[in-house]
Amino acid sequence: MGSNYLIREGIKNVFKNKKATMISLVTMICTMFLFGTFFTIGENVNSVLEQVQKKQGMEVFIENEATDEQISQLEEQIKALEGINTVTFKSKQEALDLMKENLKDNQELLEGYEGENNIFPASFVVTLTDLTVAMDVEAKVSTMANVKKITSNNETIIALINIANGFKIAIGVIFGFLLVVSITIIANTIRLTVFARRKEISIMKYVGATNRFIRLPFVIEGILIGVLAAGLTILMIGGIYNAVIQWVEQTNVLQSIGVTLLQFSDIVKLIAGVYLLLGIGVGVMGSSISMKKYLEV
Repeated sequence: MGSNYLIREGIKNVFKNKKATMISLVTMICTMFLFGTFFTIGENVNSVLEQVQKKQGMEVFIENEATDEQISQLEEQIKALEGINTVTFKSKQEALDLMKENLKDNQELLEGYEGENNIFPASFVVTLTDLTVAMDVEAKVSTMANVKKITSNNETIIALINIANGFKIAIGVIFGFLLVVSITIIANTIRLTVFARRKEISIMKYVGATNRFIRLPFVIEGILIGVLAAGLTILMIGGIYNAVIQWVEQTNVLQSIGVTLLQFSDIVKLIAGVYLLLGIGVGVMGSSISMKKYLEV
């Protein structure tokens, strides 16, 4: 019965101070929305980075004089390196055919380069499991025997990694901002409730009520505000996110480079978990701070 009473009191507190509760709710929704925006962008940047990792890499051109045995040895050496995803052999004929395909209507420019006259070197197309090791892998492969040259997109790779790291930092900053602002707002909201009931609290302490018994309704009030803000923000983020994804898919920009964005259903559980933890945590901390002046710690 005691626990039911405390829960009812916590719920009543939310509705007794409608104006203060609304201010807290709107503030938390705004800060959570800002955090959620950066969070979803960050998750998509990581997803795109993972997709690029599976395709991005380098092409290792082989010396024309290398024998089949030497080519096989080189392949095994590359595969043995840390961070290698796939190693695909491209023969001289395949290289020539690819160049013809790229030239389209100007394939006559390559007449006379068939067979022994083929000037295009064989190569290994190498993809990586981790783009951060790209330069290290390239440096090691360049020292191997029968490697003619290496082409890669290290500048693109570094740019992608920097973007991902930048968003991680931004998310951390927004997360800290969210915590400070939300805790402060909820603490002030609950402080108004505590001030209005200070005489009642004094009487309760006088008749022997424990600090825990007095504090719990206010903790429940803070949790309810936080959880309600989390739920409303998820609905807002979901609606806007789905609209943006639909628009991006219609432009076919990402499809042209072979990457896709995450659907909201792919990240809703993660963001809901983060929001609920934030809502509950901020609610508990905010209510605890507001009670310090009225209860013995």
